[in-house]
Amino acid sequence: MQNRTYRLAMIGFGSVGQGFVQILQRRADWINERYGVALSLVGVATRRAGGVSNPDGLDLAALLRAAEQHDMSQLDGTKTTDPQAFINQVEADVLVEVSSTDLDSGEPATSYIRTAFGRGMHVVTANKGPLALHGPTLLQEARAAGVQLGYEGTVMSGTPALRLGWSDLAGCELREARGILNGTTNYILTQMESGLSYAGALQEAQRLGYAETDPTGDVGGHDAAGKAVILANMLFDARLRPADVQRTGITGITSDDVAEARAAGERWKLIAHVQRDGDAVTASVQPMRLPVSHPLAGVGGATNAITFTTDLLGDVTLIGPGAGGVATGFALLSDILALP
Repeated sequence: MQNRTYRLAMIGFGSVGQGFVQILQRRADWINERYGVALSLVGVATRRAGGVSNPDGLDLAALLRAAEQHDMSQLDGTKTTDPQAFINQVEADVLVEVSSTDLDSGEPATSYIRTAFGRGMHVVTANKGPLALHGPTLLQEARAAGVQLGYEGTVMSGTPALRLGWSDLAGCELREARGILNGTTNYILTQMESGLSYAGALQEAQRLGYAETDPTGDVGGHDAAGKAVILANMLFDARLRPADVQRTGITGITSDDVAEARAAGERWKLIAHVQRDGDAVTASVQPMRLPVSHPLAGVGGATNAITFTTDLLGDVTLIGPGAGGVATGFALLSDILALP
């Protein structure tokens, strides 16, 4: 087994970044033994809490404590207040880009990624914005720079929906993809089946941390639309943008609608749909009534799922967690382990 060493630099240190570091803290030695890959986190930078780099590697336990206190100044190393300058200065092999998502501009994450390419760094990211707006272009830029771009975590967190499409289903023609790609809305609809009103289910989702104080990105279908675009562009060779997705959220679903579907042996789900028709690829996000016999109808709570329709295998369904710091951190790790 060929031994490899990767020095990692991270932009952003929210739940996903912290989940990734927790994995490193627990499994770095095992990863080295099992895969021959040594991983050293040499820097972290955020726009709010500042950042730090240390060529000898950061103390992961101290880093997690600093995150709880929103203060990087206590850590040993060179301090920074500018993530862009950090990328230009840090000596690293891989940029782990997990800053906040912006589906309107893709910034500043897209600029971070391009700066890393310019310095010869591979990039792994869970950030939907750059991929939804510039995915194919960024792949071309990565190839031109002789580096790789990993983005498994952008659609279903650690559940390998993209890898299933481009790797395990290689040789099949992908004709359609239908997915439950937003755990917040799936949780709300599941709770409504249990008797809660939309308002009551949303409040419970917010209490549990599934929904933000302003839930528009989830319940309005924007999050799922961004993921549908990534599926369309990266697996179906389309060139769509989020504005091209026909989008309807779940805010209009009432308790009466849920009861009517139940009486007909159906369930409401917010479905992201990507379809190829000849050379044209279209994408939509909308609430749909599915027969309870459909594989996606039985997916409850905050779980995600996707069904690919192929020419050789028919329908193939993948179910798994679609959110969470450690789950998405795993996607980053899987992308790193796939590097040359």
